[in-house]
Amino acid sequence: MENSFEGLKAMVIDDSKTIRRTAETLLKKVGCEVVTATDGFDALAKIADNRPDIIFVDIMMPRLDGYQTCALIKNNKEFQSTPVIMLSSKDGLFDRAKGRIVGSDQYLTKPFSRDELLGAISEHVARA
Repeated sequence: MENSFEGLKAMVIDDSKTIRRTAETLLKKVGCEVVTATDGFDALAKIADNRPDIIFVDIMMPRLDGYQTCALIKNNKEFQSTPVIMLSSKDGLFDRAKGRIVGSDQYLTKPFSRDELLGAISEHVARA
């Protein structure tokens, strides 16, 4: 069964153009609107304007890493209920734990599959 995420707004924050493009392509295919950001600062500027329903954030980024970005999102009353999914090339317990501490809702290891990406959306975004 094909899930449709028509009208859902997802944000992908990653300093890798390849990852941004991959995620964007997968998400657009199922009807998502996608906003991309190259790092935490870029993302924080775009979150208020775009109000995404779900945010995918890479952990290893210059300037502001994924943990800091997630913590800032979760510390903002307006966006604290927005699901934040951490993306990492490392599948470590420490990283997962640290992700939970800063309030992330899920942790995906790169390279993620289409099903993992869509599964995270299904799990965390309440469909009206």
